[in-house]
Amino acid sequence: MNVHPPDSPADRLAAVGNQMIEIHLWLSAELARLRAGLDADGPGAARPSRDLRAHCLTFCTALSRHHTGEDHGAFRVLADQVPELRPVLANLITDHEVVAGILGRVEELLGDPTPMPVARLRGELDGLAALLESHFRYEEKRLVAALNALTGRPGTVDELLGLTPPAG
Repeated sequence: MNVHPPDSPADRLAAVGNQMIEIHLWLSAELARLRAGLDADGPGAARPSRDLRAHCLTFCTALSRHHTGEDHGAFRVLADQVPELRPVLANLITDHEVVAGILGRVEELLGDPTPMPVARLRGELDGLAALLESHFRYEEKRLVAALNALTGRPGTVDELLGLTPPAG
């Protein structure tokens, strides 16, 4: 039973860890759609379709925003309120840096005006999917309970996690 009104600040704060899981599920689904879209373009395609490129860039922006939001929002709050999590947070920030490198390569591939084998883009997205699956599970296992237990008013979900879970 929820002790707070459904849209009260205390309820929104208590669910930050759960909302992180929702964001991860959405990001994973979007990445799966991107990878499936590469199949729709065909293995011999010289370039992904314009729609697929736009979707990919939108995804890259959302994932970057989420990780930046965590680094500067939730992770700082957790480091202050739960200092024993600092080594975990450092590992997660390192993961974020690796992900940023992959996203940079994806954006370079998409911005290159010369034809490029879709296989190169697929390789980057496949590597990203494998890394994110591991990263998201580790982050959820180690942080959800701590995020759900945050006290005070450390910020909105958007400020803490960089994104708000999509409705629906």
